[in-house]
Amino acid sequence: MEVKEAEPNSSMRRALLVINCFVLAIGNCGGPLMMRLYFIHGGKRVWFSSWLETGGWPIMLFPIAWAYLHRRRTQPTSRNKFFFMKPPLFIASAVIGILTGFDDYLYAYGVARLPISTSSLIIAAQLAFTAGFAFLLVKQKFTSYSINAVFLLTIGAGVLALNTSSDRPENESNKEYVMGFLMTIAAAVLYGFILPLVELMYKKAKQEISYALVMEIQMVMCLFATVFCTVGMLVNNDFKVISREAREFGLGETKYYVVAISSAIIWQGFFLGAIGVIFCASSLVSGIMIAVLLPVTEILAVIFLKEKFQAEKGVALALSLWGFVSYFYGEIKQTKKKKRALETEMPPVPTSPETV
Repeated sequence: MEVKEAEPNSSMRRALLVINCFVLAIGNCGGPLMMRLYFIHGGKRVWFSSWLETGGWPIMLFPIAWAYLHRRRTQPTSRNKFFFMKPPLFIASAVIGILTGFDDYLYAYGVARLPISTSSLIIAAQLAFTAGFAFLLVKQKFTSYSINAVFLLTIGAGVLALNTSSDRPENESNKEYVMGFLMTIAAAVLYGFILPLVELMYKKAKQEISYALVMEIQMVMCLFATVFCTVGMLVNNDFKVISREAREFGLGETKYYVVAISSAIIWQGFFLGAIGVIFCASSLVSGIMIAVLLPVTEILAVIFLKEKFQAEKGVALALSLWGFVSYFYGEIKQTKKKKRALETEMPPVPTSPETV
């Protein structure tokens, strides 16, 4: 009989949700900044940059091994497995991983052409696509607050399209800037599809989904995304020029490798956090967290990368924060409403007559 981990209780699930939101925040804010740092100081390899988004997948072996050792101590059995994943789930994870690899390339292409403060706000439109695909794939239910949040976050991204060339980097043509803009939108559409697809995979899996299994899924997805990007690097001859690019890097050869390794590690936080939030809540919540963190990334880019902050970015930031408040206010109201309903429906506990 196969040993399966029990579903986490509500308090454990909330704790996991908080942890995954924190990990997601680190990856979602740090990953784009490290990627843009690579490009503005002389990096030019888009396939290599996309490879770094998932190339840190072996890191996941450490928490998976820790989870296995923990199971060995708490659930001693000769049939305790290192990996829980069954072939159907492995195949589904591999397919989603290939899609993720393609999305990595689209996103890296956009970051190579656009300031982070611009590309981050464009990616906020991903929430609208996540909501639409979540409705189609997993029958996600909407409230007036979540609809309002999706609308505001999408409009915030759309505001940037009104003046797309005002922050075009120097020595970059208008055509390259527009291509970066379109590729970033394409990345938002595709990842908006991937998040509900992961949730659908959880629902359709013919085995119990535990957090240990979520880490395995993350590793397999990143492995196949990395394989996809590796093929792109081979076709584009990226491996042959990395050493030369490192020598010519604006911050120095050593810092080139520091940026590359740090980028690979930080991006693992993004992907693990994203699918972890889906496990603890839903794909829509994961999409909203990503959208909410984008203004933070924008502010960090203005501070650390000295990017411009035009009026339309300020409007987009305000709309994004308004959308965030709207969604979580609605969630708090829904939680209180469900709690009152449960208390109303709960029958009184009968008392036994006292014995004399």
